[in-house]
Amino acid sequence: MRKLSFRPAVTLRGRKFKGLRGWAGKPTHPPLTDFPITSYVLAAVFDVIATVGHRHPWARDFFHAGTYVMVAGAAVSLLAVLTGWWDWLKSSEKGTQARRTINAHATIMLTVTALVLVDLGLRLNDYHIRTHPSPATLVLSILAAALVSLGATYGGTLVFDYGFNVETAGDHPVWHVSEQDVLPGQH
Repeated sequence: MRKLSFRPAVTLRGRKFKGLRGWAGKPTHPPLTDFPITSYVLAAVFDVIATVGHRHPWARDFFHAGTYVMVAGAAVSLLAVLTGWWDWLKSSEKGTQARRTINAHATIMLTVTALVLVDLGLRLNDYHIRTHPSPATLVLSILAAALVSLGATYGGTLVFDYGFNVETAGDHPVWHVSEQDVLPGQH
């Protein structure tokens, strides 16, 4: 019996295009969130390392690495905000627990985005003269990492607990024993 199936997971043929929201079964927002979450956590880790080792020459490298990953995370975060807003607008009904959870998730993540933008302003202002983060930058990066982790928990609840924007397979042939791969749109 075959052990691997690659093609059905990556094909877009047979999937309905939903604009900014992505394709049926392949939403745009969730994959865009992974990079900012990881970036903000790594930036905080790099800042802590740079602060602890502030007397060593490598501290500057960690401070700069934290700045680089935070800039990259912020850039991708703007796309995540846009696609998340579109999901909120098109996929959730007012008055539901799902909508309230989305609102909590969005509030936390927009707060993180604001903190990151302030953090980046402080970092870039002192980028060439500092060898480690200022106390304000360190606090902001740790706070952003903690809040982005909390916000990701709400996002995970939406997907894994509520099935938000997940198209369930039901009794789909992919769950039946077979050597034949089923592509999107086939049954």
